[in-house]
Amino acid sequence: MARAANKTGMQVTWDLCHYGWPDHVDIWRPRFVDAFAKFAAATAVVIASETEDVPIFTLINEISFWSWFGGEVGDIRPSTYGRGLELKHQLVRATIAATDAIRAVIPTARFITTDPLINVTARAQERAEDAERHRLSQYQAWDMLSGALWPGLGGSQSYLDVIGLNYYNFNQWYIEGGELQQGDTGYRALWQMLEEVYLRYKRPLVIAETGAEGDLRRPWLAYVADEVFLARARGVPVEGLCLYPVLDYPGWANDRHCETGLFGYAIETKEGVPAFRADRPLYQPLADELAIQGRRFAQPPAPDDAFEF
Repeated sequence: MARAANKTGMQVTWDLCHYGWPDHVDIWRPRFVDAFAKFAAATAVVIASETEDVPIFTLINEISFWSWFGGEVGDIRPSTYGRGLELKHQLVRATIAATDAIRAVIPTARFITTDPLINVTARAQERAEDAERHRLSQYQAWDMLSGALWPGLGGSQSYLDVIGLNYYNFNQWYIEGGELQQGDTGYRALWQMLEEVYLRYKRPLVIAETGAEGDLRRPWLAYVADEVFLARARGVPVEGLCLYPVLDYPGWANDRHCETGLFGYAIETKEGVPAFRADRPLYQPLADELAIQGRRFAQPPAPDDAFEF
């Protein structure tokens, strides 16, 4: 993969742990932290041997979300209930150890720490505090890494480099249930949410994932790009916007064809028989919007403060 990226001039963010780990390692034990750091160091050695470019890593994807989804409500591995905070501590420890291990090999390496960007509000006033507590929970992993929360985990400002924010059209909801829609009371503009994150951490930001399905693909990208443009105009250093996924994919729960990508399936069915296409079908409206936004953001950004540790 590294050689293919070099050949095509593609910059890669190396995502080392995305909801999975080897079966022989117990995620709840100290060995998980040690094993992940060893794996990260070995990966850094390979990357350093293939390129002189400064590499970028996402060590553990969506620490806060994974802790809730897998540790608190048991929907993905490790499939436990009521252990979300414990899992979050373990993933933070592993991230810190892996950061140190990679920096020992490549001192200049950069890191993107990614979690969903959310907004939660309440219909009923008596649930307002619950909603705000839930909203603020999105910051826990970054606070732990920076040492602002649970400093015994070993966090410090040096472990918070670039903040990655995953944002979709379902990332705002009522604590009682139901999604917030644009125009609803309580719906927050994305640029305001980006500004809040930046003012809290003073770190560069990227939209690490965003996208929509079907006919919403083009208008959603246009909306997110507009909001990023507004945030940058206010001095918020949003340094990238990642469309996800770039390919259509089978749904997690039911394998349905999710039309979310810039490109469709490489396999099509002809008279009931699967067959490979010579190329993937392009979703032209999204390609057109990408071209528009590419020209728009090609302009030099406003000067930002230097980011130093």
